[in-house]
Amino acid sequence: MTAAASGVTGSGRGSPGPDRARAEFPEASLEESPLPLTAVEPKRLYRQIADQLAQLIASGEFAAGSRLPAERELAGSLGVSRASVREAIISLEMNGLVEVRVGTGIFVTRPPEGAVRAGGDGGPGPFELLAARRMVEGEIAALAAKGATAEDADALRESVVRMEAMLDDFHAREAGDRDFHMLVARATGNSSLELDVEGLWNQRAGLWGRLQQHFHTRELAVQTIRDHAAIAKAIAAHDPDAARAAMHRHLSRVVRVFQRGVDAEAGRSAVATGAARARRPARQVKARA
Repeated sequence: MTAAASGVTGSGRGSPGPDRARAEFPEASLEESPLPLTAVEPKRLYRQIADQLAQLIASGEFAAGSRLPAERELAGSLGVSRASVREAIISLEMNGLVEVRVGTGIFVTRPPEGAVRAGGDGGPGPFELLAARRMVEGEIAALAAKGATAEDADALRESVVRMEAMLDDFHAREAGDRDFHMLVARATGNSSLELDVEGLWNQRAGLWGRLQQHFHTRELAVQTIRDHAAIAKAIAAHDPDAARAAMHRHLSRVVRVFQRGVDAEAGRSAVATGAARARRPARQVKARA
């Protein structure tokens, strides 16, 4: 049977023409008539919160010099955690929209010209990053304990000693902290895991630094060195379970310290806000008298 006889070519039943194809299958013509869509921008939770607050500031809902509601109140209104609100506030602070006054509250500053957003994506929030690090680096520590050489164990011990000598030098200690976690990854013998840890460390961007300024203490630095020593000891003993547990304890401790700082600051802000509200009626009565 020829092709013509079978109706495979031409405008016969076997091959509908282009006009008929577009009528029956309109989706086939999307390339010719693209829809007026824009790319969807995934937003981290703290950015969504920060953008909402920035819009309220720009609209005048919160005037320059006014106090924002306490973090606990904002978290309840938005249905999010206080940690997410704290990350949003830090983002606003970094972009010059608010000023956090310890023990007093969060005050709106005069927004920069044309500022209606909280700025670009500052990377993952500190609590989100710590959760990821706990999951990933715990398993890396366990794997390091299985295959670490004597040289790896010595390098980890030496890193702890160097950090002890850097206790009062914040920037040197931070570099030593990074070096220790990279050495743990290197002890696995897997260079891809080294890149993973390096990538996680490099995500400690502006939000992380600002949170450290607010809540990092010398006590936490001392405990960090103790945690590193415990991790190094478990890896040298080739005990994967102990190494994983030690890494989990270490990163969970940082979360707890930062979270306590957020909660304490939220409590102080709520007290200050309540006191300010209680004083307002007294001032109004005095003015009328």
